[in-house]
Amino acid sequence: MFQETPIYSRLVAERGDVPQLVRGEAERIQRDLGRLIALPPQPPAGGQPYHPRPAH
Repeated sequence: MFQETPIYSRLVAERGDVPQLVRGEAERIQRDLGRLIALPPQPPAGGQPYHPRPAH
């Protein structure tokens, strides 16, 4: 695993733990997308039924 260095510790103190923040945000986005992908297709606004286009 990664061994902290003095410069890394100083950067974290000054800027925050950016890699950890990015990982957390990426995990949140992945969860949100997972929920969206798992939902059945919704009809468009206006009450028209949903008819997926056939693949060409």
